[in-house]
Formats: sequence, structure tokens, C-alpha cells
Amino acid sequence: MKLFLNTFINKVDKKGRVSIPAAFRTAVSHQDFQGVVLYPSFSTSPSCLEGCGTDHMEKLASAAYDLDAFSTEQEDLTALIFSNANQLSFDSTGRIVLPESLMTHAGITDSVAFLGKGKTFQIWEPKALEKAQKEARERIVKSRTTLPLRKNGGEK
Repeated sequence: MKLFLNTFINKVDKKGRVSIPAAFRTAVSHQDFQGVVLYPSFSTSPSCLEGCGTDHMEKLASAAYDLDAFSTEQEDLTALIFSNANQLSFDSTGRIVLPESLMTHAGITDSVAFLGKGKTFQIWEPKALEKAQKEARERIVKSRTTLPLRKNGGEK
């Protein structure tokens, strides 16, 4: 699996078009669908957009159906993620058109920050990302959170 790495700032034009970083396009190039999936984040404040390839969306769908059928948790999660997800194709120059509803959710106007998160990425209003990263760093330094490393790089 290719990973979404690094942070990139790109301009958004008046039609809501933004160029997806070449490294991010490469991360999803193995998929049948040539584009990305974006949906509003419900786990960050201030708000941003969650992004991934269709392969990750399929993993989210499988995980959601591991929850008890018709449970409140399953109903809420699937409604929040899948009903608001947008499958956005790359144009010939690697751009997508950000839907107005997503731009409003994340407070995006004329530029965006693409934040690589390994198997996924986020899209932020750049100043909001700067503030969120500062706060995240302070939390991690204070809590001294670590990551368990699996033998042979095995997935969970």
C-alpha cells in the first residue's frame, strides 16, 4: 500500500478546483477509480475534510458492518461517513472540484493544506491546520503517546 505523506499547500480557484499533490495521486494510482473520496471530518475541531482512496472506504464499510446490525453506533457511523462522502475524479491535470458543502464545512476559501496521515489524508484551511498541529504536538508531548510496532509490518 502506498502512503499519503507530507503536507502541501495548494490554491483553490474560483470554481473550487484544486490540484491534488502528485504524491497523493500516486498513492491511489493502483485503484480502478482514478480520484479520491472526501467526507466531512466529525472527529476534529476545527473541522477539516477526511480523504482516502476507494480501497480505504471499502475497509471502513467492512469495519462498520462488524458492529451490531442496526445498533446506534453502526447507524450513526455509516450515516456520518457514507452519506456525506464524495467520490471525486481527477481531471486531466490532477485536479478535483471541491463541493461547496465540503468547503463550507472546513472553512476553505482560496487555499488548502493537504495533510498526509499514512493510509488517509486530511484537507484543512491552512491557518486552522497550523493551530491544530500545535495543539496536537502539545498533547502528544504531554501524554508521551507511543505507537506499538508489529513484527513484519503486519496490519491489524
